[in-house]
Amino acid sequence: MTAASLLHPRVRQPDGAQIHERLIQGRRPGEIIPLATLTHELNGGADWPAVGDWESVTADLLQLVRVGECDALSLGLPEIARALICTGPHSHVRTYDAAANQFIAYGPTERAAVLAEVEMVLAPLVAEQALWPGDGLLPPPTRQP
Repeated sequence: MTAASLLHPRVRQPDGAQIHERLIQGRRPGEIIPLATLTHELNGGADWPAVGDWESVTADLLQLVRVGECDALSLGLPEIARALICTGPHSHVRTYDAAANQFIAYGPTERAAVLAEVEMVLAPLVAEQALWPGDGLLPPPTRQP
């Protein structure tokens, strides 16, 4: 899903627009930013209330996808990759390998690799046809000096 979908009129506002601003500020166009990264940047989630109700906005976005009012791609990531994306950029995920009777730790390096792989898969798809954010998008909020 493209960040511009946060500006859809059926997404809770002004929360969607405020999250959009936070999402794009200081980033390169097309950069993949998991929600967990924003949560990390927002003091581990403590500052979300000052930005917006991410749970309501996420529910609204999922509804838009379900009814076909914006484009979204399912990544079909393996379990460990999903877990890494759902944790913050400095978090670790541990799994247990029963055959080897040991724990395996995955961390920031593996998370960065997953995001790079996702970007490699998405880049040619988006270059061929950009993701449609939906119709009737609201203008982004004007930045205050």
